[in-house]
Amino acid sequence: MFIDTHLHIIDRSALPYPWLSGAPDLDHDFLYETYATEARRCGITTVLHMEVDVDPAAMQAETDHVARIAKREGSLIAGAIVSCRPEEQGFAAYLERQKADPFVKGFRRVLHVVPDDVSEGALFRENIRRISGSGLTFDLCTLPHQADRVTALVDLAPDVQFVLDHCGVPDIRSDAFEPWKAGISEIARRPNVVCKISGVVAYTDAKTWTAQTLQPYIEHVTASFGWDRVVWGSDWPVCTLGGGLSTWVAATHAMLSGVSEAERSKLLFVNAQRLWSL
Repeated sequence: MFIDTHLHIIDRSALPYPWLSGAPDLDHDFLYETYATEARRCGITTVLHMEVDVDPAAMQAETDHVARIAKREGSLIAGAIVSCRPEEQGFAAYLERQKADPFVKGFRRVLHVVPDDVSEGALFRENIRRISGSGLTFDLCTLPHQADRVTALVDLAPDVQFVLDHCGVPDIRSDAFEPWKAGISEIARRPNVVCKISGVVAYTDAKTWTAQTLQPYIEHVTASFGWDRVVWGSDWPVCTLGGGLSTWVAATHAMLSGVSEAERSKLLFVNAQRLWSL
């Protein structure tokens, strides 16, 4: 069993994605069918869809679109992490609607695309605390220099389960290991954070990276968080910037060659099953 906790579907005929105009390498359709063919060949059996920062007016439409795909016979999709705007007054009502939908497993608000003070606002923080007791997670997509803002947010809502995406987005291409390392160590001290080992090939030099390039980053994450607080994700199609899904899966297996079967299983499926009741 192999659970992918981080798939993005991009379907420009169905949903608006304003940010794509500034990301030409991803400004294409990346449809579920394309992903599923490769995912099955890699041994992926279960998938969570991750919101793709659609136009805010289309947040519910995105969830509905993915839910329809999940209902197709043989679909790998078992749930969704949906977009949200905790900085807005309507979040409380939005939360109640999502709590009533078993397909929804959690929320994400990408924080490195907005000013840092967005997550410091009183309403944002009050709304994050509202998630407590819902059984829903909150994904944190931030950059290494925002580690102190991550810890501040996590500390004010100790009953919320947070998930740090993409190993905290290390700048592997520039070999900026030490600043990232310190931030990960501090974030990992918070027991209500799980780290997602997902798609870090996108942050490498696509022409030169190897599994050995990634190994120190993965080892520091697993040493800091422990094997009970890590999950795996592809970050497809963003991972295509560094080689693609099959390449990332192969690198993952290479980096896990020295770990126990129990540790491997926790990363690849056991922890995700527990965290999102899959």
